[in-house]
Amino acid sequence: MLDSAHETHPSGKPRPAPRAETREPAITRPHTDDPHPIDADEPWMRALHADTGYLLYRLGLRSGQLFNTFLQESGLRLRHYAVLRLLATCEGALQRELSARLGYDPSAIVGLVDDLEKLGFAERRPAPDDRRSRIVVLTEDGRAFLRDTDQAGQKVTDELLTPLAPADRETLHTLLLRVAGNGLT
Repeated sequence: MLDSAHETHPSGKPRPAPRAETREPAITRPHTDDPHPIDADEPWMRALHADTGYLLYRLGLRSGQLFNTFLQESGLRLRHYAVLRLLATCEGALQRELSARLGYDPSAIVGLVDDLEKLGFAERRPAPDDRRSRIVVLTEDGRAFLRDTDQAGQKVTDELLTPLAPADRETLHTLLLRVAGNGLT
């Protein structure tokens, strides 16, 4: 029997002897099945929490997670919902307009509209001013879906903003609108 230091690879070449690991692990906190919450007073956490951009990013992620969980039953995601909400504000839009206004890649819009058409929430129609172009229009089923989701969507927002008093929520919303108006559509 060969000892492990002299085993051969299936190719017939000798395998190198295993090396001892000498690097420090990247994370020094031991893994447990019941991790302790991250201490907000740790220096690296204080630095992240001092970064407004990071906090907005984390808040956006959490909001998206909550909203996608809510939408999961319908088979839709937040991106579908955004298309429906935009279509509810107009009499139809070209796919390139949806892409530009929502900031989504044009190829993503095609897939989103396809999904919404399959559910009967949107449809493509000839554009009234150019029959060669097609606009995307919200259907009655799409409008009904949005009406049905209004209350549940508000619950998601309430859960997210639980720590804030009503006046603080209004202030936050006003400030976010001001920031969003500065280059976001």
